[in-house]
Amino acid sequence: MSNNTLTFVFAIERGTPEPLTEHRTKAAVPFAGKYRVIDFALANCLHSGLRQILVLTQYKSHSLHKHLRDAWSVFNPELGEYITPLPPQMRDGEDWYRGVLDALRQNRYLIERRACDHVLLLDGGVVYRMDYAELIRAHREQGAAVTCALRAAGCEGSAAARVRLQCDAQDRIVDIRHCTADDTDFDAPMGAYLIDKTVLLEEIDRLVESEVGAAAQPDAGPPGIAGADLAMHLLPTLLDKHRVCGYRFGGERGRVTPDRYWSDLDSTDAYFRANMALLESRPPLDLYQPDWNILTYQGQYPPARTVPGPVSGTEGIFVNSMLAAGTVIRGGGVSHSVLFPQVQVDDGAIVDEAILFEGCKVGEGAQIRRCICDKDVIIPPGERIGFDRRADMERFHVSAGGIVVITRGQRL
Repeated sequence: MSNNTLTFVFAIERGTPEPLTEHRTKAAVPFAGKYRVIDFALANCLHSGLRQILVLTQYKSHSLHKHLRDAWSVFNPELGEYITPLPPQMRDGEDWYRGVLDALRQNRYLIERRACDHVLLLDGGVVYRMDYAELIRAHREQGAAVTCALRAAGCEGSAAARVRLQCDAQDRIVDIRHCTADDTDFDAPMGAYLIDKTVLLEEIDRLVESEVGAAAQPDAGPPGIAGADLAMHLLPTLLDKHRVCGYRFGGERGRVTPDRYWSDLDSTDAYFRANMALLESRPPLDLYQPDWNILTYQGQYPPARTVPGPVSGTEGIFVNSMLAAGTVIRGGGVSHSVLFPQVQVDDGAIVDEAILFEGCKVGEGAQIRRCICDKDVIIPPGERIGFDRRADMERFHVSAGGIVVITRGQRL
């Protein structure tokens, strides 16, 4: 199965939430205390036996390239295994990737020279766990030319992600549209598509022409997420010519526990909620299934610990929180929060409902609540953030739900 499938993971767009993608692509955004968003798609590939993976990159890709090097140099090239970042090569022009299908067209030569039957297309900017081996098996059983992974959904999510598909009794996709209030019986694409290599090569030039033409329309709006763009530009023109099927996510097939979790982290508030949900006694996303662990890069840091404050002597405490390696709470208090590696919380500081990225420091007596602090943010002693929305809006990005975002490296 691995030798018959070439995998492309799309990580070309900036994506959301925008305050956190100022210096990195969405696929490289930290998530859940130690991971990057792309780790979930790559872990799915690893556990599904897919070992030839090309990661299409473009927007501010240094952070992502470094992560792929440090975390995912686990495959053996002597066995034909690889995870390779693929920025625009400009082999047939001087254009950057103009869309997801154009990215495939520009790398057509890699598809042509690969002796495979299928090409798996994945959105690297969404979080879920899935056994792609079962998707491939269902594709073969159906005799499909294209199979799209589907999830049950109403009309939630961002406008860019509101694409709905309808299947008949044989799971053949018969309709594709943008979501309206009456589309609750439709399914939503997950950002995972399997297409026969011959079909892709036959159709790619025409598909790209349609994609680029749609983007040039005055009412086109900003680019959507990769998975939604593929649904709108890949599937419609193929419905009348080929067998295009759906594969429903979260069923009995596959080796992943059916938590049915999927999130595109489409806003600051959605990103915050997704991290906070991991602190529930029964979190919606299972990170603890032993035979489906999520791989990532972990620095060689000392263990996380709590110690008494050097002045107050008060014990450092944390309640219902995630603490990554290298974190030290020196007499401060942390509750309902997610702390990435090498975070420091000093004497008397209070951190409540917050997400602190790697290297953040909260000074003595500072108080922060409902905040996201990007990498290397330093909160000075006595600072208060998250208590006065008007004052916070004058200095920081504040989401519609009142979440304060302090951008990377900011020193207050």
